Amino acid sequence: MRITALTIAFALLFSASPLASAEAQSWLDKAKGALEKTLGGGTNDSSTAGGILSNEEIGNGLKEALRVGTERVVAQVGKPDGFNADNTIHIPLPDTLKKAQDLLRKFGMASLADDLELRLNRAAEQAAPEAKELFLQAIAQMTLDDVQRIYKGPEDAATRYFQDRMTPPLGQRMAPIIDQALSEVGAIAAYDAMISQYKSYPLVPDVKADLTKYVVEEAMGGIFHYVAKEEAAIRANPAKRTTELLQRVFGQ
Repeated sequence: MRITALTIAFALLFSASPLASAEAQSWLDKAKGALEKTLGGGTNDSSTAGGILSNEEIGNGLKEALRVGTERVVAQVGKPDGFNADNTIHIPLPDTLKKAQDLLRKFGMASLADDLELRLNRAAEQAAPEAKELFLQAIAQMTLDDVQRIYKGPEDAATRYFQDRMTPPLGQRMAPIIDQALSEVGAIAAYDAMISQYKSYPLVPDVKADLTKYVVEEAMGGIFHYVAKEEAAIRANPAKRTTELLQRVFGQ
């Protein structure tokens, strides 16, 4: 059966299985040579007569895979309970408020702290969709050099690319939304109620927290956590991608 250069080049872009058989590894080594030849130089505007992918095709395939992956992540965390019901990225109360939470729990008032914790997660879920446009911008701005670095880098190379370019602007976009969301979902009122109840007990230390800054940082951490997982899945199992281009790129 004829294996196209299209399949070889893109399968290699994301292949990262250390358990491949000797035969499969030999096939990957050959594919790697073909891809590195393509990335290393030559005519880049179109495929060669022999079927070797152009740099443009390689870049487009990588960008589409990342677009699919990041849109999946944003949809996952930006829905109701995207943060709250996910034990991996659930946002707990800040460490500075843990003492208050623990004390209130001892006196049967844990519901105040638990309510605040829920509202922090709701705010993160409301702000998460802001990441979508920034992911698309970062992908659109990806150069051939970026493609090469991602290909040659570790399994989270694309995630690091996104973090480097997106963290400041994403934080700036999310902050006012989270600030407003904290008010709308009643987090500020819940915080005040919790602190008021906490301070009613004698000899307790003062506690405070910048809820907006904290939720922004935790929300971005949750988003990038799943982007890294999605990237690892792309590298390990490219065939699961379902758009027309990715069927061509990653098909058998």
